[in-house]
Amino acid sequence: MKQSASFQGLNIDKNSIINLEKGKLPPQAIELEEVVLGAMMIDKKGVDEVIDILNPEAFYKEIHQYIFEAIFKLFQKSEPIDLLTVSNQLKKDENHERVGGDFYLISLTQKVSSSAHIEFHARIILQKYIQRSLIKISNEIITDSYDESKDVFDLLDTAESKLYDVTQGNIKKSSETAQSLVIQAKNKIEAVSNKKGLSGIPSGFNKIDKLTAGWQESDLVIIAARPGMGKTALSLSMASNIAINNNIPLAFFSLEMSSIQLITRMISSETGLNSDKLRTGKLEKHEWEQLNVRVKNLENAPLYIDDTPSLSIFDLRAKARRLVSQKGVKIIVVDYLQLMTTGGNIKTGNREQEISTISRNLKALAKELNIPVIALSQLSRMVEGRTSKRPLLSDLRESGAIEQDADIVSFIYRPEYYKIDTWDDNDRSSTEGEAEFIVSKHRNGGLENIRLRFIPTLGKFEDIDQYESPYEFHSKMNAAANDDTFKTDFDSGNQSDDETDLPF
Repeated sequence: MKQSASFQGLNIDKNSIINLEKGKLPPQAIELEEVVLGAMMIDKKGVDEVIDILNPEAFYKEIHQYIFEAIFKLFQKSEPIDLLTVSNQLKKDENHERVGGDFYLISLTQKVSSSAHIEFHARIILQKYIQRSLIKISNEIITDSYDESKDVFDLLDTAESKLYDVTQGNIKKSSETAQSLVIQAKNKIEAVSNKKGLSGIPSGFNKIDKLTAGWQESDLVIIAARPGMGKTALSLSMASNIAINNNIPLAFFSLEMSSIQLITRMISSETGLNSDKLRTGKLEKHEWEQLNVRVKNLENAPLYIDDTPSLSIFDLRAKARRLVSQKGVKIIVVDYLQLMTTGGNIKTGNREQEISTISRNLKALAKELNIPVIALSQLSRMVEGRTSKRPLLSDLRESGAIEQDADIVSFIYRPEYYKIDTWDDNDRSSTEGEAEFIVSKHRNGGLENIRLRFIPTLGKFEDIDQYESPYEFHSKMNAAANDDTFKTDFDSGNQSDDETDLPF
């Protein structure tokens, strides 16, 4: 029998051998995970320091996720956290054997002697989790980008939304348990109890705040009116109250007026100087001084104005996310809804469907960022044809979807605009300088018609009971001031009068 040929081994160059260490591994810090979990089981102080930093998904090893879940459940129930209680909780969850039993738990506690530096270690674990999340999101974006059927603007919006979630440290979960939601609700109620009844952002108008308890998180608020009623004036008055008086960061997206026009109107409102004087620059010396002194509050206010014309809903969402993450913006105002576009190649059919898309996205934005969004809106001409000029929900222009998406729908009504001298109530009081803020839909509260004072010369709304005279009184101090105490380089005769923004 012929002997079979012997197999010859392959000659392998040792330099071509690659160690596993040189391969790519997901970012992880398993040793730190062990140390943090061990510290949490031996020291209650350690739990308090990191329980709000980490979540189960932050741990790379699955068994560590189970252990952290058990610790978190004990923390929620205000029960002691140690080796025995964690072991019992894992048994209740049927995860005891999965994690390696008591032997593994004991080994975790032996790896650490105290909870010193536990917060620092926890933040490193969180960093590794964020890195893994970025890798996952990036892979999803790459996969979607190769899909020719997907719209590029949808891809951009999705990508930015996912990255925003990472920056906020709240990777979206599919659902939350009733228990955790109840705890969150109770904490919010406790926080509200210390805020004099206002759970949201104050508008600065007492009766409106009493009705709404402030503009609430994730709410879409629609303020609608016919042209000339004072939509912009009311929104600017609220912006002043929020940003200047309460120092709450606010973003104002103006599609109708330029940023300079808006700020000029706010200067008029803040200083009490007639808007005509500001447009022409014909100010007295004491008025220049008044302007310079009172405008400082406005200068220092956390107010951000964007006057991009024909702003698309896609651009708005992108800009809003950046303002919330970078500037800490707590409320957004859009002036006004009908001037927005869907943007890109999105085919929405007619204008009514386009407005529906915009209002739906505004509501989605409010929920995503968890802040109130106030959108101004035009009304249809149907109001003009009725005997009663008071607006109705059916007057919302171009779309009934606005009414459906909004949490609050309100109207501005000034009878004086229609040359109606008296209110249609029992008192028959004068309508001069007065307006009505009509809340026609309120998802979480009652409906009411609220009277406000309107000052045309300043383009400003105020509470009726807090109304101050619109007339300018010259102070004796100003009259006695030396002529040389204030000088200006401005020559009123050379000022341009191109600005035609009306006070309302």
